Amino acid sequence: MGEVLHLYVAFVHRQPMREVAEVEAVADKGFQGCVHGRPGNKRQVLLMDIETLEALGVEPGRVKENITTRGLKVQELTQGQRLRVGKALLEVTGPCKPCHLMNEIRPNLEQDLRGRRGMLCRVLEGGRIRRG
Repeated sequence: MGEVLHLYVAFVHRQPMREVAEVEAVADKGFQGCVHGRPGNKRQVLLMDIETLEALGVEPGRVKENITTRGLKVQELTQGQRLRVGKALLEVTGPCKPCHLMNEIRPNLEQDLRGRRGMLCRVLEGGRIRRG
């Protein structure tokens, strides 16, 4: 069983994510107030594990993930798999493909993240998610 270490919300595109202690996940939208979540979108919530971030020397929240986990092998999740995170139910829609913007964090990060940038999810059932 994994642990939620960090929760992040993007209130404005291309700005740093803001860490929150708890957040409301909204069914078929994403995190309340987050610009990345949209109805019908495959990228309503992005999961990323701390183990991968530490291996790459990247601080949590920098790759625009909404949830940073510990002890959950995020890259081993499969499309269609469902996860109960707090009171919310998420469904994995597939891997997140890194884009060129990752290179603004550090050179070659886009390449280093290939196959390791986490999993995209949609919110099936809304509910409160808290760290820990």
